[in-house]
Amino acid sequence: MCQCVHVRASRLVSLLLLLQAKGRMTAQSLADELEVSVRTIYRDVDSLHAAGVPLYGDAGPSGGYQLLDGYRTRLTGLTEQEAESLFLAGLPGPAADLGLGDAVSAAQLKLMAALPSPMRDRASRMATRFHLDAPAWYYDPERSPLLGLVADAVWRERLLEVSYRRWRSPEDVTRVLRPLGLVLKAGRWYLVAQGSTRISTYRVSQIQAATVLDKSFARPEGFDLAAHWTESLEDFQARQYTGSAVIRLSERGWESFASNVLPVVAKAAQESVVDEDGSFRVTIPIESVDHATGMLLRLGGEVEVLEPVELREQVTAAVRRLASIYLG
Repeated sequence: MCQCVHVRASRLVSLLLLLQAKGRMTAQSLADELEVSVRTIYRDVDSLHAAGVPLYGDAGPSGGYQLLDGYRTRLTGLTEQEAESLFLAGLPGPAADLGLGDAVSAAQLKLMAALPSPMRDRASRMATRFHLDAPAWYYDPERSPLLGLVADAVWRERLLEVSYRRWRSPEDVTRVLRPLGLVLKAGRWYLVAQGSTRISTYRVSQIQAATVLDKSFARPEGFDLAAHWTESLEDFQARQYTGSAVIRLSERGWESFASNVLPVVAKAAQESVVDEDGSFRVTIPIESVDHATGMLLRLGGEVEVLEPVELREQVTAAVRRLASIYLG
């Protein structure tokens, strides 16, 4: 079959799913979503009409195309790869944390029932061959007993009053927040919320008490949770790593460096200089002399601190203390 036929069939399914998900849409908005011309949308709508799809359109500024109320298309437009990927989309642990474990299982069962037999076999194999484990190594997932309540406020766009324990003084504070979204990072849940002046991040496990208020709020126009999270991480790292150090790594130290430091440090180390003796001279960002000392001691004799002097002296003092303990 011609490739163009496959493309058009996929586009028709996408058009149906868009109308099913968003309701009324203009020809121009459909064309923008599907990256085709408005004339192509008119032809596709005529094809769907001819196929018996209950689709109608209204003229005028507030018009557009819409499916007949109650019409739902079946998932026959899924490709094999799309069906397989759906079995990786829902992490069972986090879904259960949010009270959605049963819903995810039910949705997967319904999907399996709707798929043709060959595609069903391929999709089921995905779950038996890949498992996504969200928590980081050496850390147990945090208990967040108020997560379900916080998620409810996020979903229903309700103001949330929280008692929050933070790291600096005063430790216990009370805030009324506009909860914008939840993020799971390395087994820990974080609430992104707008306070009285700005959007901040709150660790859900540090929320001591919470009350969902019977008052809704308007989300900031154009707010993108994923983009905000990426930007806030970059800003946090920029504020955290305010200093730098120059170190020399042996070949073995270079090979193991990335597994012993945070990604932001490992990334900076990619810009290295190879000396005549085969060692690697690297400039890395550091949070503080104390923090860098602990980080570099993990590499033992495979690293030498060149700059700053304060860091070199502190590492030297730590090595001497260790030698006095083990050598007597």
